[in-house]
Amino acid sequence: MTERFKKVRVEFENVSLAYGKTRVLTDVSIAIEPGEFFALLGPSGSGKSTLLRLLAGFLQPQAGAIRVAGEDVTRVPPWERDIGMVFQNYALWPHMTVRQNVAFGLEERRLPRAEVERRAAAALELVGLGEFGARRPGQLSGGQQQRVAVARTIAIEPKVLLLDEPLSNLDAKLRIHMRVELLALQRKLGITTIFVTHDQEEALSIADRVAVLDQGVIQQVGTPVELYDTPANRFIAHFVGTINFLRGTLETSGTRTVFRSEALGEIAMAGVAASAGPAEIAIRPHAMQLAAPGKPLDGGRTWLDGTVTEREFLGEFVRYNVKIGAADLVVDQPHYMGEPGFAPGARVRVGINPAQVKVLKAAAEREA
Repeated sequence: MTERFKKVRVEFENVSLAYGKTRVLTDVSIAIEPGEFFALLGPSGSGKSTLLRLLAGFLQPQAGAIRVAGEDVTRVPPWERDIGMVFQNYALWPHMTVRQNVAFGLEERRLPRAEVERRAAAALELVGLGEFGARRPGQLSGGQQQRVAVARTIAIEPKVLLLDEPLSNLDAKLRIHMRVELLALQRKLGITTIFVTHDQEEALSIADRVAVLDQGVIQQVGTPVELYDTPANRFIAHFVGTINFLRGTLETSGTRTVFRSEALGEIAMAGVAASAGPAEIAIRPHAMQLAAPGKPLDGGRTWLDGTVTEREFLGEFVRYNVKIGAADLVVDQPHYMGEPGFAPGARVRVGINPAQVKVLKAAAEREA
């Protein structure tokens, strides 16, 4: 089956959609490369599922164009687009067997019986359910039902595979397992795949690239590492992972740059290419280090005195809220067996790695 899939390019060009005065998508342009596992990420109501439905043909944009393999499909009906979609609730027929569910789309295309049987069996084998064809969906686990929905979709051998939050109905451990399986299957097929999710961990863990939407506008497109390390704006920095924001002023003197704020005082900066003036910096919780007063300190960090106000044990790490002057910072520290860490009320020193500090758009400019 795998040799039948062709890697195709998908393009959204200046796509807009509104319901009355409510803008759903505004001038969205994305190019998805052939064979790419691409994620659409954003909060509820950001327009990500709407974008997927536009590509499937269930909706039509009021402006812009959608192209698949170079062909404009903007006004092409869904059944002529050759696109497969796995829905959030799987949409399996409960009265049909697993094999009948997988064969349904093939039968609708009036393929010869032998071809239907061959392709349905091949699709079930591909997702590891070759021996489950005679069962009903209700006799399967949630993860198995999800694989049946994928098998039904790939059996029709579409040009593009669309996944609309297919893991949201699974428990936490099964979600992790199934996203690994989905990625392995996509790599095996080589099919261009677009995955919609509101879970940033899912998007960052399996996608080649991610488009982050907010209020119908593309905020940034990039690899998971690019989104996390070099966010384009405050929304991206906040939405993709946990982060601390601090407002103040950048001051330069020769080759030395410092960030000064009323809350923290002075923080030395490293490799900053921003001009002097009002600014906001962003620091990830893991980029800071805690130390007890009097302990030896890393000379490459800027150290500030603070007090632990809250402590949250999260297994692999401990999350602390630390009060430094007027600022409240979130600091993550690895958890090691036998180490007590810091209790609320403890005095600590917080070490900030200047190389891990991101300078965002100047606060004064953003508010103007």
